[in-house]
Amino acid sequence: MTRKINHIGIAVNNIAEFTELYRDILGLEPAGEEIVEDQKVKVGFFNIGESRIELLEPTSPESPIAKFIEKKGEGIQHLAISSDDVEADIALMKSKGLRMIDETPRNGAHGTRIAFIHPKGTKILLELTQETKHH
Repeated sequence: MTRKINHIGIAVNNIAEFTELYRDILGLEPAGEEIVEDQKVKVGFFNIGESRIELLEPTSPESPIAKFIEKKGEGIQHLAISSDDVEADIALMKSKGLRMIDETPRNGAHGTRIAFIHPKGTKILLELTQETKHH
């Protein structure tokens, strides 16, 4: 199974505020925005090499991102690792003694299937991300 960084998720209060920084200072072109209703989040994408930076703006005070910002401030919220088979990876992580936040995959941005590994065992919130065939 090939592993690579799919994206880095950065929690922000306002995507537009940071778009200028990423575009004008770092030279990264915005690659689109998407609302992920399930997560109550707006996602702004910037491609960087084979990976992406995803700016995560809460769309509701109940959003996990809003709660993260309230607790820890804006900053890196998670690291996403590509997965060929997210369900198999969930079973693998559990067999290695890691606690899963998601026992079954859920929908992510770009039509992906995702599952989060609890940060207690990994020191950072890790997301397993499986790209769908049509993407």
